[in-house]
Amino acid sequence: MTTPRTEHLVLPGVLTAEQAAATVAGILSVQREDGAIPWFRGHHLDPWDHTEAAMALDAAGEHEAAERAYRWLARHQNEDGSWYAAYADGAHDDVTDRARESNFVAYIAVGVWHHYLSTGDDTFLDTMWPTVYAAVEWVLRLQQPGGQIGWRREDDGTPTADALLTGSSSIHHALRCALAIAEQREEPQPDWELAAGALRHAIRRHPERFLDKDRYSMDWYYPVLGGALTGAEAKARIEESWDRFVVPGLGVRCVVPNPWVTGGESSELALALWAVGESDRALEILQSIQHLRDPDSGLYWTGYVFEDDAVWPRELTTWTAGSLLLAVAALGGHEATCAVFGGELLPAGLDPECCD
Repeated sequence: MTTPRTEHLVLPGVLTAEQAAATVAGILSVQREDGAIPWFRGHHLDPWDHTEAAMALDAAGEHEAAERAYRWLARHQNEDGSWYAAYADGAHDDVTDRARESNFVAYIAVGVWHHYLSTGDDTFLDTMWPTVYAAVEWVLRLQQPGGQIGWRREDDGTPTADALLTGSSSIHHALRCALAIAEQREEPQPDWELAAGALRHAIRRHPERFLDKDRYSMDWYYPVLGGALTGAEAKARIEESWDRFVVPGLGVRCVVPNPWVTGGESSELALALWAVGESDRALEILQSIQHLRDPDSGLYWTGYVFEDDAVWPRELTTWTAGSLLLAVAALGGHEATCAVFGGELLPAGLDPECCD
């Protein structure tokens, strides 16, 4: 018999109720009192992975801890709407990378919408709206004429026009969540709708507008995970590179041809598979990475070099555990997680024909 908080996190061959509780406790043990969630204590915090871990806490019913994570972002947002790329051990006044990355900044919209759907807390949504609004506006100032999003601003503020397919796909997801927040507040954002549509068009039809990172598995599945590709188009993309990236029984390669599988990429692929109705294969992927679980902490090693039979790097990261919990939550029918990553209930944006 499981508790209401973890029953949807129980999955055969992946997590028992006790293991799920241990994984949640592992993330909580890393979270600072001020709400920051670094990769692990002594390492850095980046805003994207911080948000991923916070969403996992909400999926486990740890709403107060998740809210503290989002309020950390609100308190430490730069005046221009951004966050820096890295903070030492989650200390807001110890910035180790002063560049600002567009997908890192955008992801707060996904987390805030997920928290709202998990809690129904209108006050939280109202409080976080200015933070989300400023973040989205900052990101969209990096959108290029072809719809793609430049991936960062340097320390001196210089924008980078080059776009990453993975990052832009994540931003597409974030824009749709931001539009959902705007709709909930009855504050339409037509410019965001146009931006989301132009970005989706670039992802679906213009791969040449993005830097060539074809060797990375994230560029394979992220257009599906971010909701730019759906239906038959999404399934075809998954099939075309399955054998290239999936190592049966071990997980998903981060980059080919390296003999290295990672828990984060594997869990994200499982979430993408669930989103296109491939729950059986999603379960198989999650089952295949249980060799990465550390039984003492309940957390997961970042990756495994299978040619050397070596865990590498020796890092138990909150975001790896977070991504696994979110994939399990989706398979377990957690309503908020399904709504955020399933996509059917998210606004689609407009798809202008002028992008070609």
